[in-house]
Amino acid sequence: MVSNVRPKRIFASFVVASAIAVYVPAPFAGGPSPKASAAQAASASRPSLDYELFKTRVEPIFLKQRSADHARCYTCHQVSHHGGGPLSLNLEQLSPGSNFWTEEQSRRNFETVSKLVIPGAPLSSLFLLHPLAPEAGGAEDHGGGRQFASRDDPDWKVMEAWVLGEKVGSSSTP
Repeated sequence: MVSNVRPKRIFASFVVASAIAVYVPAPFAGGPSPKASAAQAASASRPSLDYELFKTRVEPIFLKQRSADHARCYTCHQVSHHGGGPLSLNLEQLSPGSNFWTEEQSRRNFETVSKLVIPGAPLSSLFLLHPLAPEAGGAEDHGGGRQFASRDDPDWKVMEAWVLGEKVGSSSTP
C-alpha cells in the first residue's frame, strides 16, 4: 500500500509544479521584456488629466464669448451641431435654461476631450493645436477659425496646464 501512495503524491506534485511554472511568470527568468519595461516607463512618466481642473477651468472656456469675431467653442462643437467623428470635440448639449453642464455631462465632456489629448504633450494634442493660429504652431486643418492667436493667451495656457497634468489648486495656472 505504501508503494502505491508515494508515486501518486510524486505525480500530483509534478502536475502542480508544472501548472505553476506554465501560468505564473517566474521572477528569476530575467524580468519583463524591454518592450514591456518601456511601456511601463512611458505610462508612469505620463501625467494624468485632472477632472476637477477640466471642470472648473477648461470647460468654462468652451462657453466663453472670446470676442465679437469669434463664436464660442460650444456653438460649433456641441454634439447636435458637429459630425461626431473620432477626432471631434463633441460637447454635451446644455439642458434648456442651463448655463453650464450637469456633473454627468461634464464627465462625458471630460472623456470626449481627453481622447484629443496626449497627456504631457500639449504641442502634440489636437485639442490645443486646432484652435491655435498656424503662425503660433497650430494645425492648418481647423475649419472653424482660430480662438487663440498665440500660446500666450491665458485661456490657451489653462488648457495647456490641464494637458500637462496640472491639478486644481496648483499655483502655475493663470
